[in-house]
Amino acid sequence: MSSTPHDPFYSSPFGPFYRRHTPYMVQPEYRIYEMNKRLQSRTEDSDNLWWDAFATEFFEDDATLTLSFCLEDGPKRYTIGRTLIPRYFSTVFEGGVTDLYYILKHSKESYHNSSITVDCDQCAMVTQHGKPMFTKVCTEGRLILEFTFDDLMRIKTWHFTIRQYRELVPRSILAMHAQDPQVLDQLSKNITRMGLTNFTLNYLRLCVILEPMQELMSRHKTYNLSPQDCLKTCLFQKWQRMVAPPAEPTRQPTTKRRKRKNSTSSTSNSGAGNTANSTGSKKKAPAANLSLSSQVPGLGAIPNCSLNPGRDGDLCHSTAVTPSGQFKEKH
Repeated sequence: MSSTPHDPFYSSPFGPFYRRHTPYMVQPEYRIYEMNKRLQSRTEDSDNLWWDAFATEFFEDDATLTLSFCLEDGPKRYTIGRTLIPRYFSTVFEGGVTDLYYILKHSKESYHNSSITVDCDQCAMVTQHGKPMFTKVCTEGRLILEFTFDDLMRIKTWHFTIRQYRELVPRSILAMHAQDPQVLDQLSKNITRMGLTNFTLNYLRLCVILEPMQELMSRHKTYNLSPQDCLKTCLFQKWQRMVAPPAEPTRQPTTKRRKRKNSTSSTSNSGAGNTANSTGSKKKAPAANLSLSSQVPGLGAIPNCSLNPGRDGDLCHSTAVTPSGQFKEKH
């Protein structure tokens, strides 16, 4: 039987240079399939190192994850950075979830120079809950992913907009407790809010506070500074950016010729210009002596956050700014 080009052992008569190479890039949806398999391999002993390795494998170093949904008190939108993404996935399982995977249907792909965008209007996040009761939750919405166009093909932006969700209880459980009205009343109550557990929602609310503190934590880790020094350095740099004059746009030189004036007028003009410059410099001099609190409004009491909880379990205590620009702690 003669071999055909579809045979994997087919050898081209024109030599090896005419063989068709298999593409080294995988489809973006296959990366979601690999992520589902990695989540299924999670065990109860998976620690923070496991979750950091998971995020490193599927997310870029500057990746962001955004969740948009609507609760009883109005629409919500949470965006977290790369350092908070591992903890987000771990909170899903801490809320009683035993299995998590994503299903993408009829997704559209668009290729750019350095990225690939996947837009799936029919995405489903399926979670299997073991407690407080055995329930399957299907959270449906729109998922927009941006992958880097390279060998790793990691996620750069993740935006999931939740539209609706369904909680499914097996009929066998309803039949077992058909004669118990209290259990039936408990089974009729939702165990999630828009498909998210209370653990995940509380963590997203906490990220609103943690996300602005990432600069302080990064500076503390890089330069080994105390939390107070990190806060002072960040505030001083922010104050410099606020008081710094905006960069003037470069002007093209004019081609018009100016008329030449006599020496007396030029001398008087130069003297007036020097006087104006000296006057302007005198006016600008007091601005450098202004304190930090006068330039930046709302810095009368600055939260001085410690990286470790205090005696009362609080993460922050206030630091007042004195008129001389010194920091005074308030316990």
